[in-house]
Amino acid sequence: MRRQHLFLLAFIPALFSAGLASADSAPGKPAGLTDWAVAIVAADWRDGAGTPIEAFENSRRDLALGFAAAGLNPENITDLSLRPDTRSGKGLASDEAFAAISAQTETARSGCLLYFTSHGSPDGMVLGDEGLLSPPRLDSLIDGWCGERPTVVVVSACFSGVFVPALAAPNRIVMTAARPDRSSFGCSDDATYPYFDGCVLESLPVAADFIHLASLSRSCVSRREREERLTPPSEPQLRIGADVEASLPFLNF
Repeated sequence: MRRQHLFLLAFIPALFSAGLASADSAPGKPAGLTDWAVAIVAADWRDGAGTPIEAFENSRRDLALGFAAAGLNPENITDLSLRPDTRSGKGLASDEAFAAISAQTETARSGCLLYFTSHGSPDGMVLGDEGLLSPPRLDSLIDGWCGERPTVVVVSACFSGVFVPALAAPNRIVMTAARPDRSSFGCSDDATYPYFDGCVLESLPVAADFIHLASLSRSCVSRREREERLTPPSEPQLRIGADVEASLPFLNF
């Protein structure tokens, strides 16, 4: 079991590039990221043996802070956990989480950022105690939430590349933590974050936009895996929809 390095968020600045402000103020231009709906979901809370861990919860909390620092409106950010409350033993059910995402996407309508962190298998992503969320099911949910709006979907889990074919669409950027046939790393009791989530957090303060963020995060994951001699490499995946490229100048952090 490998020890995850700590990633400190103190270096995340309060404001990023001035590109977002200029895009927002230009007449007739898209609204940039300030009217995007953001949902970050920690869909599991255990390691592979079923022992409670903090890595997914840390990611959920700190990714919400990181994307807010990057220029997305904190009022439009929903972070959700399926972890049972330690006192009541009752966790948020997936339909309650999905209803919260739906409400958020109805409030902020310019675009969607949907980030899921959990365990995974070649058949889908772990969804709390409810089994697996399959790629076709997630695609259907995203269609209902976001429709044809510019949408960024991040699935951070082992084998998460299995989601790419189902989620790929002209209006979407899809980022995953691993190839469809590879594990990702850092979902253990000694990890602060899963490796991919930690690399997203490390990369956010210097990324110019989502494409740059994906590239920096992939390089970070590759570097860490080489340094710690983890094999086979997870090889995070990226798919960019044809229609997204026209919007990129207005989606700067």
